[in-house]
Amino acid sequence: MNKLKTTLFAICSLVLVNVGTAIADSGNFAGPYLGLTISGYGMSLDGQSSATSTDTAGDGQVTETDEVPIGATTPVSGFEVGYALPMGTNFLLDVGAAYYTGEAKLDHMGDDSDSIRKVSFKIDDLRAAYIAPTVVLSDTSSLYVKMGISEADVTVSGDITSPANLSGRTWGLGTRTVLDSGIFIRTEAGYTEYNGISAHGKGTTIQQTTAYSVEPTLAYGTVSLGFRF
Repeated sequence: MNKLKTTLFAICSLVLVNVGTAIADSGNFAGPYLGLTISGYGMSLDGQSSATSTDTAGDGQVTETDEVPIGATTPVSGFEVGYALPMGTNFLLDVGAAYYTGEAKLDHMGDDSDSIRKVSFKIDDLRAAYIAPTVVLSDTSSLYVKMGISEADVTVSGDITSPANLSGRTWGLGTRTVLDSGIFIRTEAGYTEYNGISAHGKGTTIQQTTAYSVEPTLAYGTVSLGFRF
């Protein structure tokens, strides 16, 4: 992910250095907009569970840890709203928000495959707020780098506590093409790094000393079709 972030900044810097060569007017892209999005999400969930119990000899505590890596890819849809503020002849600052439906799920089963001790983390209802410095390349096309904050809901099933919802940072790189009619097409690729979430057993079927944690990372590709007012 660090390599991708470095690449995004390098491309942005290169474009900004050469911004003086652009002859298009940022006014063609300025103003409020509304778009519908179709995205492909690839989510990596690095999960871990650990249980502490007394050993058979009664000499102390034994901690057992299981690593549970999992990847999930799913199509999602959503919408975005925003406003592109002209900051000069060929530069804009795009400010907006987006909402996406879709989910990713992590299941963990006890070592004895006991369904009573099965737990699940489900991540859905992704939301983001962003700013996107944008360089106008021609009368109809522009290039931008996106930086934002993202949130997602987390629900669990099984005899475990409910963790807080996810929050993280989003980085993206994209293009936006605007027609004379105001219709635009946006293509974008990027990723979101979320904070870790954790839970532990409630003590009914899963001991309170059993802990679970998940650290999600999301990579995405998005196509948006919308209208600039």
